[in-house]
Amino acid sequence: MAKLVAVVGMAGSGKSIATDYLEKKGWNKIYFGGAIMDKLKEEGKEVTPANEKKCREDIRAKYGMAAVAVLLEDKIKKAYEEKDTVLDGLYSWDEYVYLKDKFKDLVLVCVVCDKEKRYSRVGVRDIRPFNREEIVIRDVSEIENLAKGGPIAYADYYIFNNGTVDNYIERLEEIIKEI
Repeated sequence: MAKLVAVVGMAGSGKSIATDYLEKKGWNKIYFGGAIMDKLKEEGKEVTPANEKKCREDIRAKYGMAAVAVLLEDKIKKAYEEKDTVLDGLYSWDEYVYLKDKFKDLVLVCVVCDKEKRYSRVGVRDIRPFNREEIVIRDVSEIENLAKGGPIAYADYYIFNNGTVDNYIERLEEIIKEI
């Protein structure tokens, strides 16, 4: 039976390390933020932190808090029917509840690390770097407007990513074996 794992956590916690690692090991990977970026491109808008925030909030206002999960459901189903699949960036509690109803075997893995470490990481990353002000605004927005805390608090497994990448991957491998 294939595995379906959603990796959750705040920006800069290291979610992409896990999802990229699993993708390299042959898993399908579905990036929730990609749905937002695709929507912006479809509308002819530049992909910026402000536009992403507005787009996330707009589609949820229109389609409900599970909007991104609803938009990606068919893609997830197809990927999961093929092989192990990892979801990168599930945001809201409603998205989790919606997907858990559709995919009973869905497992949540939460990546956490110290806030200051996250803030320094997002400032130097290659893809979508944020300055301190932008990441603070994003954190607060995701918690207040997107109900991001629910999946983080309710995760089946946790990886504490304050140490080395090797320690992180070792813990990820332990979790994958348990699932």
